[in-house]
Order: sequence, then C-alpha cells, then structure tokens
Amino acid sequence: MTDRIRTLTVTVFLDEDYRDDDVQNIVSAIGMIRGVEAATTHVVTGSDMMNRETVRAEIRREVAEALANVLVPEWARAKKAGD
Repeated sequence: MTDRIRTLTVTVFLDEDYRDDDVQNIVSAIGMIRGVEAATTHVVTGSDMMNRETVRAEIRREVAEALANVLVPEWARAKKAGD
C-alpha cells in the first residue's frame, strides 16, 4: 500500500526579477489550479541584491584562482612566491 499525500508545497524561483504586473498572469494561472490555497509573490529587497552581488564576486574570484592555477606554470607560481 502506498502513502497518501495531503499537501504539496512548491516554490518557484524565476530566472530574473520581473515587474509585479508582468508576474500577475503567472500567479493567476497557478491560483487557478484546483486545490491551490494561495499563490503569492515576494518583493526583491536591497539585501537580496547585495547578497547576489556578493555571491557573484566570490564566484568570479574562485574562478580566477582556479584558472590561474591551471594556466600559470608551476615554476612561475614558485618564482612569484619566492619574490
């Protein structure tokens, strides 16, 4: 015998930030699905934008370090560290 499911929770992350009026059609469509209790939006805040930029900067730094380790010969890294 299989389990019975009572609740399904879905969070949708959009590929980018959209204007509120541009998202209303999506929210309305989700709200029309039978059994959906609520479809709400969350407004982007300044801290959201700062967090994204912090993550982007960290990824850029890590990629640059990884590329430097691959592209710069070992002897050049040793010479630079000895200077």
